[in-house]
Parts: sequence; structure tokens; C-alpha cells
Amino acid sequence: MIDIQNVQFGYRRRHQLFKDLTLQIPTGNIYGLLGRNGAGKTTLLKLISGLVFPKGGDISVMGYQPMDRLPTFLSDVFFVPEEPHIPEMRISRYESTYAPFYPKFDHAQFQQYLADFEISGDQKMTGLSYGQKKKVIMGFGLASNCRLLILDEPTNGLDIPSKSLFRKLLAGAINDDRAFIISTHQVRDMGNLIDPIIVLDAGKIIFQESVESIAKRLNFELSHSLAEPEDAFYAERVPGGYLAIYENKDGEETEVDIEVLFNAIVSKREQIQVLFKTV
Repeated sequence: MIDIQNVQFGYRRRHQLFKDLTLQIPTGNIYGLLGRNGAGKTTLLKLISGLVFPKGGDISVMGYQPMDRLPTFLSDVFFVPEEPHIPEMRISRYESTYAPFYPKFDHAQFQQYLADFEISGDQKMTGLSYGQKKKVIMGFGLASNCRLLILDEPTNGLDIPSKSLFRKLLAGAINDDRAFIISTHQVRDMGNLIDPIIVLDAGKIIFQESVESIAKRLNFELSHSLAEPEDAFYAERVPGGYLAIYENKDGEETEVDIEVLFNAIVSKREQIQVLFKTV
């Protein structure tokens, strides 16, 4: 679905954010895009959706060049930014205004999503809380039935029950012909949802693996010792001891802790890359 080859991009001439960035994303998965602040996650999402244009290289999304911004491309992509633009109109008016741009938009689905989030279509968009606004826009994106749904920090502003419901709705909407990309720092909110995991650091994709692949190569174990485990690949202090990562040598799989995994990837980059290339 997405093929990025040797892309170069920078907002200022002397600051090149991406240099020879390469990434492939097939359909059928909910991808988690992780990275430190300033790594370029939001910029990458904007490049994919055609909101900013590369300075070099090539981006192909569903066979289109996003920078061409063809109607047939835009009607099959929906981007939910961290701070979405909210027009001063009722939800029902928002739907009637913008739904025609998405040929596969399903009115009944959108109404069901609103009902699930306990929001009325008669409410004014600008009168909603931040979390409610996010729910409306995300529900609209899901109901658009576009092939590519992009979400930047989608759980910001959501309470705990809403986060759980969001995960359930997203999991129920993915299929073999669609791809969802979620960029987030709130990885614990995305547990058991994002797979594969993509890590962007210093302008490059330094990690892209499925959760199954990670579990086959790494073990995550909690040590109640006061001392950091010496034989661990990576260890992080947690309440009650250390959560340690070991190379999986016995074939027994453990639950993957995405947050600790991310910290291990950025701090042990070369070792991680060698492990996943050679195993």
C-alpha cells in the first residue's frame, strides 16, 4: 500500500529531517509508529497523506503520488491530527458537508460510532470537550471506510473507558484491504492493538517488526531483585524491581512490553538491529 524510497525532507535548508528515508507498509495491519519528540513522526504522516511534499525521493500510496493530491487518492485517505480543526457547526451538518468527499462513507456506521461514544449528532462541534471532538473525528474517519486511516496521538483527551472502546472499534474496522497507522507516545493505551511496531529515530526507520517476531526473539521478565540483572540485554527500573529483556534462546514466548521495548531500541540500537537481522 505504501512504498517510500529514499525520501528527503526538511523544513529549513540547513535542517534536513529525513535523508534517504525508506519504508514499506502493506495492507491488513494497525501499525504503531513510535519515536522520540522531534523524530519526525507527524511529518512522516503528513508526507504519506500529501499534506507536505518531499524534497527528494519517491512516495507511492495505493499507486498514487500523494503530492499530486488527486481526488481519487484523497477520498481514500483520512488523517486525524493530534489537534483536529473543528468547524463551528453541528455534528449532523459536519457529516452532510464532508461525507460526500468519501464515496464509501457509511451514515449508519457513523451514527453507531456516535452512539457508542454517547454523543448526539445535534451537538455543536465547538461545544464539545477536547476528548469528545476527537471521538467525533475518529468516528467519522472510521465511517469513511477509506483504505488508509492515519491517527496522530488518537488517545489524547480520552478517558479510560473511551480508550478501551476506541481500541475495540479500531480492531473491528481493520480488514485485509485497509491499513491504519497510529503515531503515539501513549503506547500503553495501544496494548494488544498496534502490530507491527515501527520506530523512527534520527530521520531513519531503525526498527520494523511484528509483535510475533519480537516475542520469538526477545523475552520480557520481571526481576524482583534490587540489583539490575547483569545478564539482561536491557533492564529498566519498575515498581518492585526491574523489567528486563533477554534474548529468547529457549523458544518460550513472553508478553511484549512495547514501552520498555522502545526504550531498549533507542538505547541499544545496534545490538537490536544485529539480533533481528541474524536470528
